[in-house]
Amino acid sequence: MFEKVLIANRGEIALRVIRACKELGIRTLAVYSEADVDSLHVQLADEAICIGAAPSSESYLKIDRIMSAAEVGDVDAIHPGYGFLAENAHFAEVCESCKIKFIGPPVAAIQKMGDKNSARECARKAGVPVTPGSDGIVPDEKEAMKVAKKIGYPVMIKAVAGGGGRGMRVAHNEPSLQAGFHAARMEAEKAFGNGDVYMEKFIVGPHHIEFQIVADSHGHIVHLGERDCSIQRRNQKVIEECPSPLMTPALRKKMGNAAIKLAKSIGYENAGTMEFLVDQDRHFYFMEMNTRIQVEHTITEEVYGCDLVKEQIRIAAGEKLSQHVLHAQPRLHAIQCRINAEDPQKDFQPSPGRIKFYYAPGGRGVRVDSHAYTGYVVPPYYDSMIAKIITIGATRINAIDRMRRALDEYYITGIKTTVPFHAAMMRNSQFRDGNYDTSFVESVIKSDAFQLAPPPSKLRE
Repeated sequence: MFEKVLIANRGEIALRVIRACKELGIRTLAVYSEADVDSLHVQLADEAICIGAAPSSESYLKIDRIMSAAEVGDVDAIHPGYGFLAENAHFAEVCESCKIKFIGPPVAAIQKMGDKNSARECARKAGVPVTPGSDGIVPDEKEAMKVAKKIGYPVMIKAVAGGGGRGMRVAHNEPSLQAGFHAARMEAEKAFGNGDVYMEKFIVGPHHIEFQIVADSHGHIVHLGERDCSIQRRNQKVIEECPSPLMTPALRKKMGNAAIKLAKSIGYENAGTMEFLVDQDRHFYFMEMNTRIQVEHTITEEVYGCDLVKEQIRIAAGEKLSQHVLHAQPRLHAIQCRINAEDPQKDFQPSPGRIKFYYAPGGRGVRVDSHAYTGYVVPPYYDSMIAKIITIGATRINAIDRMRRALDEYYITGIKTTVPFHAAMMRNSQFRDGNYDTSFVESVIKSDAFQLAPPPSKLRE
């Protein structure tokens, strides 16, 4: 097992990895930007090294500074978390060349699945269904028009290096395709340094379903069921649940087998996620693979009774999959709400600043993963997520009711958060019935009947 691990990330995921390492008896080294000097991951790690200025381009994305910290700290492994460099094949190669273990999949697997167009081709070769689309990168507007005419509107323009909803546009006709094509390329270039895009048929009203894969270097590979990530806003997930209310045992078996088949075909190791779109007739299509731990890994952990981050570390150290993971079975229902520092009354605009008072909910079946605390300053430089609330119940409705109760207890002052939005969603009859798809949030927000949940307790007055 490793002696010391560097965590190349920040926020709640850095804290999550530190806690897993502590339980495994591994020392930790945190790296941080100047804006994160007071962050909890810096305070709770065994050691911490500042690697640059506040912008991620000057700190968390600087491979040379992270590797210098790794050398100074004498670590034997690096956990990338999610985002930043987590799916950067070059970073994994640099770790390998420095004889520091990258806690993630092999470089070749990252390369194959990191390019969305290449990933679709791998899926085709493995016999996994993909949505109709371009044969590769779409170089210009003229070619985009040809592809759209061939597969039919509406179409989705997507960045090959995309993620987090960036570099994506839906086009319903030629004028919107012209505008969307150039907008997607510009956004992709700015976000990822790669403006290449491809196109695929836009599936109307689908569910976004992902399967959790775990594989070791000894030939063992399993899936730990599915997560439904259809509750999205601007192509970014806001609520996830496990299992999906859409799923049937037959569909779960079919999709799970497809996910394992594709992972095997690329020689995958460690934790990863296969993402699919499922249409209204329950036909599924491969969308992409995330070669890292997911934000929503928490709900799979609670439903299947495992620790995916510890499993990542064990696999990277050369160990076999744990027996309880190899034979894990779903036992509960879990829901996760992403709590962002945003103002839902002002079109979810960011709300950075100092948290004057912070009280997290608790009680049976409630888990809160957060790096926030009273006095913490939410910086404006990074993703606005400050916490994840996970609730567990014997049934889906139990989990929803517990989430509603937990959100009513969540008390944060000084900044605006999305807590009132989530509280309203937990009371929405359509969501409670499991009657939703990827367009649900946008349609609900526009509805005259939708109102943010009012302050439920005297504590908020």
